[in-house]
Amino acid sequence: MWDMDGTLIDTEPYWMAAEIELVEAHGGVWTREDAVALIGSPMAVSAAQLQGRGVALGVDEIAHALNSAVGAAVAAGIPWQPGAHEALRALHAAGVPQALVTSSFEVLATPFAQAVGLFDVVVAGDTVARPKPDPEPYLAAARLLGVDVTRCVAFEDSRSGLASAVASGARVVAVDSHVVLAPPAGVSRTSSLDRLDVAMISRIASGETMDLRLPA
Repeated sequence: MWDMDGTLIDTEPYWMAAEIELVEAHGGVWTREDAVALIGSPMAVSAAQLQGRGVALGVDEIAHALNSAVGAAVAAGIPWQPGAHEALRALHAAGVPQALVTSSFEVLATPFAQAVGLFDVVVAGDTVARPKPDPEPYLAAARLLGVDVTRCVAFEDSRSGLASAVASGARVVAVDSHVVLAPPAGVSRTSSLDRLDVAMISRIASGETMDLRLPA
């Protein structure tokens, strides 16, 4: 089960740029640090923060503006994280069912999933009642896949997503990309998806905890 933004594709710079542009258009100030703090947050949380900086729009309007900006950027070419596309294809070739589990809205997640063509299930932030950090998105994905969530491996790059995946009962891999995570015991870690292969993912699914980060 895969998170999308930051884990599979490097859209975080697109989200940051869209947030900065929107806040500045309403006369406010939004920094990179502000944007990093929102990584992995559900849209309602992000919208509330932007409103607090002067964006005089409703949650739906903010969501539409951000998703449209990021969607346009992704449409120009999928910005894969290193090793991400290769991992998806290798797991697909091995017959492993895969789910996309993202806080992004369906309007952005579904076109991405269709373009990639390797996901069996898509769970977007606006298709669940309780988005990340609640475990519902991962529990829903496991249910749609028809498997026990404890037999799944979830890949996450944000604190909110990590909390969601861990609470679901899945095996979890924390991917240190834009945010350096501090996961609880039992969570595997990697500095990049290109350090993983199908055999390693199988070992993690079986209960092994691995640390594949590059030396500091």
